[in-house]
Amino acid sequence: MDVGLISFVIAKLAVVWGTPTTTLSWVASAGFLGMAIGAALGGLLADRIGRRQVFALTLLVYGVATGASALAWSVGALIALRFVVGLGLGAELPVASTLVSEFAPPRIRGRAVVVLESFWAVGWILAALIGYLVVPVGDDGWRWALALGALPAVYAVVVRRGLPESVRFLVARGRHTEADAVVRSFEESPVVRGDGRTGAQVRDAQAAAAPSAGGTAAGAGDARTADPRAAVPADAPTGPPGGARLRALWAPALRRRTAALWLVWFAVNFSYYGAFIWLPSLLAADGHTLVRSFAYTLIITLGQLPGYAVAAVLVETWGRRRTLAAFLAGSAVAAGLFAVASGDVAIIGAGLLLSFFNLGAWGALYAVTPELYPTPVRTTGAGWAAGVGRTASILAPLAVPPLREAGGTALLFTIFAAVFVVAASGALALPERSGESLDA
Repeated sequence: MDVGLISFVIAKLAVVWGTPTTTLSWVASAGFLGMAIGAALGGLLADRIGRRQVFALTLLVYGVATGASALAWSVGALIALRFVVGLGLGAELPVASTLVSEFAPPRIRGRAVVVLESFWAVGWILAALIGYLVVPVGDDGWRWALALGALPAVYAVVVRRGLPESVRFLVARGRHTEADAVVRSFEESPVVRGDGRTGAQVRDAQAAAAPSAGGTAAGAGDARTADPRAAVPADAPTGPPGGARLRALWAPALRRRTAALWLVWFAVNFSYYGAFIWLPSLLAADGHTLVRSFAYTLIITLGQLPGYAVAAVLVETWGRRRTLAAFLAGSAVAAGLFAVASGDVAIIGAGLLLSFFNLGAWGALYAVTPELYPTPVRTTGAGWAAGVGRTASILAPLAVPPLREAGGTALLFTIFAAVFVVAASGALALPERSGESLDA
């Protein structure tokens, strides 16, 4: 919601403050610069102090900074505050997907991460609703919109109190007592079995029926209650220091996947943010009123949720790599159609296809990224991939105004289509990890 809001805010400020688009592009790029730094540092920090701690901290940082952005008195102040927002948001995204990956059993791990990422579409739809209903109401409508973005700061307290730390992280750091406590809390909770028994009761029943099989938590209730400790040796190393973790991403065993992953992240960020951050402004520049361009953006945004839903199914049936490559190829076709679209129906139709394929690709990308690295460097790998991608999201908003002046919307979306093709090629170079243990 926070990232989506800024696309409507800059379209409004072009009217209210009369700020040139080349200047307003820095409002978006400053946020993405913060996201690039936040993703890289957040990943390193989460491998050092824990996923939950960093997750709660980042919610607080970007929630407070978004609320403060509503009080911005100049473009310069808004740019500075958006940078701080980006620091928090950039660190939160890869840490969240890693945390879910480390708790989910292999059978549904990819789907769980895609479902998590689908709430990005929910947030963007909320942003489009706020942009349509709140931003146009007056000269200060954009301030009220940003004030609503402060709500995550309150939720940080809930996360800090109620979210468990990753068991894999705790074991990898030698904190076995805490890991046992987290697993025990799951064992003592009702499981989704339909018989009302807790995991501990299932374990005891299995132990009584087959003592030789043991009564470990890993066997309790099959993969639905799988114990993440089982895949991590009790004497696992606590992980290298920050610099060594970064160098480990380019060790011979990980080098190829890191290079391919960074390429995909860079290309997807460039095309996605170049298109969607400027979409309301591009529609307005093509002759639509501000309110009408906001309405079209809202309709186009609705295509994101079905894209995530289809990707959530395909990542477990087709696999991560094939799903990611297919959705990126579909994004390339949709961007090409948008480049040549004329008329309201064609514009909305091509935009819906772009939303569908592009956001499905995002879901598959977040599903595959944490799976490519071992536990001691998992959030470092995910964070740095996201950070490299964010450098493209910095460049994309800056590139849109001059590219549109040079060749209009047609040239702009033709370039986006070509970049999506590059991303699809990179996706095919990634290993397939669906169904495997994270530490296999």
